[in-house]
Amino acid sequence: MRSVGRTYVAVIAAVIGIVALALSTSVGQGRRNYEVEAQIYTTPEYRTDAARAIDAYERMMERYMNATEQSFAGMSADLGAIAVRLEAIDLRLAKLDTRLERIERHLGILPPPPTAEPNAPPAAAPTPGPPPYTR
Repeated sequence: MRSVGRTYVAVIAAVIGIVALALSTSVGQGRRNYEVEAQIYTTPEYRTDAARAIDAYERMMERYMNATEQSFAGMSADLGAIAVRLEAIDLRLAKLDTRLERIERHLGILPPPPTAEPNAPPAAAPTPGPPPYTR
């Protein structure tokens, strides 16, 4: 029985030796570099008056741009309706003009002579050139 007890002690000593050997040669012990994680604690950002003013200005400009865009969208729809209405008026005026021409021809009224364009520059008379050179 003594030999069985000694066998157990020898086996336990061998297991402890193997565990100690395994722990002493663990992975990464050959490295000489150490990694240090820095934990940086910061205070919340302090906003200056200028930063708050810039943010307020940006919000105001965003609202202004949205309002302008909406008004332009409404205006474009209105312009389309106005253009259609003006085309209809132009067509009716053209018909009225042809009727008036027929009435004038029937009554023997001569059309007025064409007038000069009021916005045209006046016709300039030829300017005299420099006097001839004499010796």
